[in-house]
Amino acid sequence: MSKKYELPEIVNRKAKFNYEFIESYKAGIVLTGTEIKSVKEGKVNMSDSFCYFRAGELWMKNLHISEYKFGNYANHEPLRIRKLLLTKKEMRKLESKIKEKGLTIVPYRIFFNERGLAKVEIELCKGKKSYDKRESLKERDTQKEIQRVKKSIRS
Repeated sequence: MSKKYELPEIVNRKAKFNYEFIESYKAGIVLTGTEIKSVKEGKVNMSDSFCYFRAGELWMKNLHISEYKFGNYANHEPLRIRKLLLTKKEMRKLESKIKEKGLTIVPYRIFFNERGLAKVEIELCKGKKSYDKRESLKERDTQKEIQRVKKSIRS
């Protein structure tokens, strides 16, 4: 019998800090065999990745998926450009919105759906200013303080 194990969820925490999210989309991602094995091990770095349109298709760049340690000569290139899969309607909508000044598409999270397929959650977002980043730092610190106080009250 096969043993079930928890598949990882990889989150781009840096994106939440640097961008203000406007809309969210779930897209399929085209991966090779050794890439999917590395993703299942959680060997992914999304910190500098971004999405762009080329020839009417959505592509993701700078997503670092480490080489599979048991891969042989057919191992993948860690920083290759990967294609994202969306419906035509979603693609047209995103492409028209991306032409607006200051909007970009950033991958936020890689997860596995109930069928075991790798999906990426992409966010249409706007860059934060430095004062917005300070506000989010203050908010995060106050939330930590509140949690710490609640924990000390329960004890």
